[in-house]
Amino acid sequence: MKGTQSPSPIRRILGVGWRLHGDGRAPRPGAAVMPDERLSWPRTVGLGAQHVVAMFGATFVFPVVMGLDPNLAIMMSGVSTVLFLLVVQGRIPSYLGTSASFVGAVAAIRAAGGTTSTVTGAILVAGLVLAAVGLIVHFAGPGLINKAFPPVVAGAVVLLIGLNLAPVVADIYWPQDQWVALATMCVVVVTGVLLRGFWSRLAVFVGLVFGYVLSWVLDRTAGPITAPGATGEVTRHLRVQLSEAASAPWFGVPTMHAPTFTASAALLVLPGVIALVAENTGHIKAVAEMTGSDLDPVLGRAILGDGLATAVSSAVGGAPTTTFAENIGVMAATRVYSTAAYWMAAAAALLFGLCPKFGALVAATPGGVLGGITVVLYGMIGLLGAKIWIKSSVDFADPVNLVPIAAGAVLGIGGVSLEVTDTFSVSGIALGTLVTLLGYHVLAALRRPAAEPAAESRPTPVAQTGVAAPRTPVPTAPLAPAPVQEPAPALLEPSPAQAVTAS
Repeated sequence: MKGTQSPSPIRRILGVGWRLHGDGRAPRPGAAVMPDERLSWPRTVGLGAQHVVAMFGATFVFPVVMGLDPNLAIMMSGVSTVLFLLVVQGRIPSYLGTSASFVGAVAAIRAAGGTTSTVTGAILVAGLVLAAVGLIVHFAGPGLINKAFPPVVAGAVVLLIGLNLAPVVADIYWPQDQWVALATMCVVVVTGVLLRGFWSRLAVFVGLVFGYVLSWVLDRTAGPITAPGATGEVTRHLRVQLSEAASAPWFGVPTMHAPTFTASAALLVLPGVIALVAENTGHIKAVAEMTGSDLDPVLGRAILGDGLATAVSSAVGGAPTTTFAENIGVMAATRVYSTAAYWMAAAAALLFGLCPKFGALVAATPGGVLGGITVVLYGMIGLLGAKIWIKSSVDFADPVNLVPIAAGAVLGIGGVSLEVTDTFSVSGIALGTLVTLLGYHVLAALRRPAAEPAAESRPTPVAQTGVAAPRTPVPTAPLAPAPVQEPAPALLEPSPAQAVTAS
């Protein structure tokens, strides 16, 4: 069948040889579209557009917060995604958008009098360090990361990545228009659960279009709304504001600049590398869980690709990049993991970065609409962490698993900040991950000598693996064979009638 032949060796190395999934119209019942598969090209383009929508808000907003050019950030996110897909040879479906891990450090650099070129120079150094970590992991083997992130810790990091974003919904998006947010959320849920076939896979995009149109209609029927904007300032304004989109040009090359390097600025951003390693590992674990693939052999490549992408982006004045949780949420909702969709998203980002008018149009998406969409996506990301725990049989009756994870979860999800010095702090995912990681390993090491059983055939301690220890079998009389039962559906694996958000 056309589209199902094996790709050439070069295409396999580049990760661009995709087999057609089924008839290309929709995923087969109960199946998922794997990274080396694709739907028809028109549908793949549509899925790529959905990924652009998912990443656009954060990729556009975070550069603004850091004082960087948002259109350049959008364009370089496309370049970074292509570079990442090439480095991992198409085995890991991920989009690279603007990283928020350096926001605090950038603020400190600017407070100390640093310029924009100083900021991007420091980020470039961090990107190169991250790439070096990726090389070490690649050649030393994934065991280095797996020992640091056993299932109990990996699940916690994924949980933090998703639920740490909850305050973004609660404090920024939802208050801007709570009723539109609620209506949009309901449309995303209903579309994902009740619709069948390809439309159920576009639940996020359907919700976006619905919310945008609803906001436009309310502006013309109910009039302006008095509510906080993206900055938190309460004003009376229209929900959809297209004045900037109308005045923006159709084509324009983003402003670029060369970075400058100072040791003090570089030292401020280097702790963000720890957060990026943890974030990347959590993302890859989540993708591996969704696809049912062993991605450990390419974990080092993933970290290397992210580091190189950050270095390339900042070298021309762009923002730091990272694999995006928002797009992982889209995959969890659609169960379409094709890297072809990410190539389409990257191409679209390149074009959008060169079109200020489109950037202004998407940036005009009402905050209430984004609130309704992200409340579903962020929650699904967090539940992927819980799925890792369940699949690995993590025993939370063991205090080594329970206590540090509980502390790290509250710190990370609550966005607690630890002020180390006047100019440096650790907060959110970084702080939660450090407490979880160090707490687990230190407590496991301290308890291990006391937990050594006398027998050589002792079961594996829970503290070493984060997984419940197997029980020693007790000989019993032969039993009649039990009737074969159908396996229970996997967590977050919806039935054919519930294609998306049944999780």
